Amino acid sequence: MGLLTFKGGIHPNDGKSLAKDQPIKEVIPTGKMIYPLSQHIGAPATAIVAKGDAVLKGQKIAEAGGFVSAPIYSSVSGKVLALEKHLNPTGNSVDCIVIENDGEYNEVEYSCSKALGELSKEEILNKIGEAGIVGMGGAGFPTRVKLSPKEPDKIEYIIANCAECEPYITADYRRMLENTEELVSGMRVVLSLFENAKGIFGVEDNKKDCIEKLQEAVKDEPRMEVRILQTKYPQGAERQLIYALTKRAINSSMLPADAGCIVDNVETLVGIHNAVINGKPLMERIVTVSGDAVVRPGNFKVLLGTNHQEVIEAAGGFNCSPEKVISGGPMMGFAMISLDTPITKTSSSILAFEKDVVAASSESACINCGRCVEVCPSRIIPSRLADFAQRFNEEAFLKWNGLECVECGSCSYVCPAKRQLKQSIGAMKKIALANKRKK
Repeated sequence: MGLLTFKGGIHPNDGKSLAKDQPIKEVIPTGKMIYPLSQHIGAPATAIVAKGDAVLKGQKIAEAGGFVSAPIYSSVSGKVLALEKHLNPTGNSVDCIVIENDGEYNEVEYSCSKALGELSKEEILNKIGEAGIVGMGGAGFPTRVKLSPKEPDKIEYIIANCAECEPYITADYRRMLENTEELVSGMRVVLSLFENAKGIFGVEDNKKDCIEKLQEAVKDEPRMEVRILQTKYPQGAERQLIYALTKRAINSSMLPADAGCIVDNVETLVGIHNAVINGKPLMERIVTVSGDAVVRPGNFKVLLGTNHQEVIEAAGGFNCSPEKVISGGPMMGFAMISLDTPITKTSSSILAFEKDVVAASSESACINCGRCVEVCPSRIIPSRLADFAQRFNEEAFLKWNGLECVECGSCSYVCPAKRQLKQSIGAMKKIALANKRKK
């Protein structure tokens, strides 16, 4: 039987050898902590503390600002210095809570009075929502909302996205190796909400040690199994992952639940375990620090709100002045304009490179080679869509299925003319979606 996969995709140099064998190390921050109120899709959280308030680690400092929102908790003890705007990793100025870290880490007492089997579905969902759990693979969608589909009985698959197909990032890899039981426990919690569902851990075949550990961990779990995926980018993209594992296709107008699936990232499932089993809110995550400009690439357990510069220093700092620093992966992440920004719920990695090879490339005219079409996982025509985008031809862009682009960047990667296809298409997608909402 062949490895599970999808049509299209690419095989970039993964760069994972820089950090994959480095065990998770804890970062103890010393500077002030900054908590953006927008760390998720949906309405920003609403601050419930004021300047001068004393806070404990694990104390709620912002409550959900609506149904599609998530609360935020302090990851340190200390005093609220200000409620003011700061840059987030994507370079936007957003409302934040600033806390002076007293270095004591005095913590609230957590309540986990009932075993999983004694909790009702509503209690489980409330614990997940109240803990501030969101999609931590990058999307940031509030997990309680994702786990509350209109027709829960029609959910057949809970998919753990263990692909981690982005180059350089090894945070999920280390989680799978070092926190296997917590990951499986998180899947067990989610399966308790859906009686008709089966749990699938989708792992790329370049992570054989993770596959073995997970297979051993689920051997006595009749509702769970490990399925092996072909190593290919973007194997971890939601639509491609669902198709590879179930052969069910979804498009931009559908949710995974429409195909009977729910997909959660490794870090999200560990967060669900901590929330429901241990009663702890989301206060930390694993972050990979890597790239040829980093002295000691590695994987770090980082408290949310920690300054990026402190995390980089934990990796030995830079060995040169990097031309590019990226928050997230090199394919779908964001180039950072400042390191004076906080780690958030969706901060999977910090990548620093000596040279900015993209900026050094000069763009030329399309030669109609068709490579972008060949690798596109959405089976659309990126070169044509980019032309429509550059001409602001929204009608043609929509007619040629521009909204189906998943913005993986595979087209830009293979383009011999070095055209920034993903960026053009992504910009037009934002315009088209905004206009669609207005209508």
